[in-house]
Amino acid sequence: MNLVYRSTRNSEETATASEAILKGLTNDGGLFVPDSIPKLQVSMDDLTKMSYGEIAYAVMKEFLTDFTEEELKNCIRNAYDEKFDTEEIAPMVKVDGTYYLELFHGSTIAFKDMALSILPHLLVTSAKKNHVENEIVILTATSGDTGKAALAGFADVPGTKIIVFYPKAGVSPIQEKQMVTQKGDNTYVVGIKGNFDDAQTGVKKMFSNKDLAKEMADHGYQFSSANSINIGRLVPQVVYYVKAYATLLKEDVLKAGEPMNVVVPTGNFGNILAAFYAKQMGIPIGKFVCASNENKVLFDFFQTGTYDRNRDFVLTSSPSMDILISSNLERMIYRIAGNNSEKCAEFMKALTTDGKYSISDEMKTELNEFFGAYASEEETSKKIHDVYTQTNYVLDTHTAVAAVAYDKYKEVSKDTTPTVIASTASPYKFTRSVMTAIDPKYDAKEDFELVDELNKISGVKIPNAIEEIRSAKVLHDTVVETEDMEKEVKNILKF
Repeated sequence: MNLVYRSTRNSEETATASEAILKGLTNDGGLFVPDSIPKLQVSMDDLTKMSYGEIAYAVMKEFLTDFTEEELKNCIRNAYDEKFDTEEIAPMVKVDGTYYLELFHGSTIAFKDMALSILPHLLVTSAKKNHVENEIVILTATSGDTGKAALAGFADVPGTKIIVFYPKAGVSPIQEKQMVTQKGDNTYVVGIKGNFDDAQTGVKKMFSNKDLAKEMADHGYQFSSANSINIGRLVPQVVYYVKAYATLLKEDVLKAGEPMNVVVPTGNFGNILAAFYAKQMGIPIGKFVCASNENKVLFDFFQTGTYDRNRDFVLTSSPSMDILISSNLERMIYRIAGNNSEKCAEFMKALTTDGKYSISDEMKTELNEFFGAYASEEETSKKIHDVYTQTNYVLDTHTAVAAVAYDKYKEVSKDTTPTVIASTASPYKFTRSVMTAIDPKYDAKEDFELVDELNKISGVKIPNAIEEIRSAKVLHDTVVETEDMEKEVKNILKF
């Protein structure tokens, strides 16, 4: 039976999985959610014997019910291949008693590759299934990682164009170089004079602009999204939490049915929501530790039940989490509001008009499995330094935020449950922050000198993603004001 997807803001708007992937956002700016989270139809014992691709199929077939077995397996085969630089996809590394799930071995060395290597295939398949004649324009805002991973995934994919907006002064030098050197006749990268929230808000406005949609259609185009607001991005992220549990079973860290905890550094709430969905599917997860940096809007929400974006935006050393509007939290709000789309729409309207909303005590109780913690810049830097000096393992800034949050959780809870930290990026992506945390003397060096120094001290091979941009030519240099984003899209599409 096909799983029905519904708008978080209007329960009357429904879609199949492929329709939801194609649209990205719902007509009223809401997000698609499945009517129920399906159960995994595989035994724990079988999970331990399965490859990443096999686990991906077992998870995704339950969500993407209008895809045939052949269609879905073809998408998975094309996604999880030699693009990843380790034999095992999403390997787990034990460091000082904690398990780091390394999600950064894809072509752009960030966890976004785990989903964005398959999304183009899901999207093209969805377009064929729904007899779409228009060219699909992937419109995406990025805080640093989604942009490059989406660009790499969609570069030269027939029937698509991809336009990525990023905060010009809000990403790391390596992140920016990765994006602005992207090849592909269908790729466009635009810096904005604003922060990530400005970029994300601008993109959402274009998605919900009915006049623009008509203009697009008249010129043979339609929008779709590569952000985690797209259910086709979120579902593949569930897979690696299932894989993590299977790994702990295989290594006899856990017996079937015993829980693991997960710690996720998050800004947009998608990555931790995927872990929550894994639990709903039947994976025993005890606690979800939601790790924030100094933009601690999610931490404050878990503490108080009030989501308030009215605060200063802080540029940190973990820029992929520099976010004040956590889009994917809307899916969780919808759920804890009893799948009440009217109530959810009210909260989201309040967020737009007043910049904040407060949930009821009853709703707050529904979030008991979550623990919010945050790391200051000083704590993040110290964690990178301490883990390196004690173990020789190098954390990137985002993973360090998660490690600090986990320390705080352990201190409060005394919980000794085996815990998996989602390691979301390679330290090579944030070399300056990482190297100066290890020793301030490195700050005097150039960015690519730091890459070589990191290679020396860690013994970890420099990823191809870094080697190929050392001398790559800048191909994208457009920068616009936030209010000119729509104008720039029309300019790119020539209408």
